Parts: sequence; structure tokens; C-alpha cells
Amino acid sequence: MRPTPPIDEESGFDDRGMEAIMGRLLQVGVTLASAVMLMGATIYLVKNHSAFADYRVFVSEPETLRDPGRLREQVVHGDAAALIQLGVLLLVATPVARVICAFVAFLVERDWLYVAISLLVLCVLLYSLLRVS
Repeated sequence: MRPTPPIDEESGFDDRGMEAIMGRLLQVGVTLASAVMLMGATIYLVKNHSAFADYRVFVSEPETLRDPGRLREQVVHGDAAALIQLGVLLLVATPVARVICAFVAFLVERDWLYVAISLLVLCVLLYSLLRVS
């Protein structure tokens, strides 16, 4: 039988609570991203059900899908490609949100080693996502 993890006396926060919150965060993030992508794919298929795909010619996505400000406008107007792109962004943001949640949880627990590790992982994630090639 596993011993019960210690509870932080000041906040009532324990390891099981932290695991439950992070698990729920991952579930909600993946479910939301999947729902948004499914909605975009459904709209795309309804509008383009008879379109013929020519795979011999590469057609890049429009520049407007690469700008978050314009992406928001297109999502509001129900653009299928923008919804799919938003779903991908939500899927990528889910593990970043988990690392931020872990960082805050370790701060609350005052576990400075894991605060430093979480901060390092967050910096690496943000650098790899935001760096311009």
C-alpha cells in the first residue's frame, strides 16, 4: 500500500491534487483541440465535397493563416482552414499549459528544484515555438 503524499499545510495542496489538475488540463486541451479541428474539417468537407485534389502541384496555405491576428478574424467568419489551424495551435498549446501549471504548482509547494526544472522546460518550449528561422 502506497503512503499518502504529504499535504502542504498552508494551501491544502498535495501531489494527487496536482496530478488530477494537470490530467484534467491535458484532457480538456486535447478534447477542445479535437473538437475545433473536427468542426473545421466538417465545414471544409461540406463546402468542398466535390473538389478534386491535384497532388502533383503543391499549393501552400495562405499567408493569413500564419498571422494569429488574421487567424482570429477568419475563425470568427467560420473559415474551415482557420478552424483547423486553430485546433492545431490549441493542441500545441496544451503541453505548454501543462508545464506552466506544473511551474505554478511547484511554486505553491515551494519545491525549488522542480520550479527551476519547470522553468527551464518552459523556456526551451517557448524558444522552440517562438524563434524565427
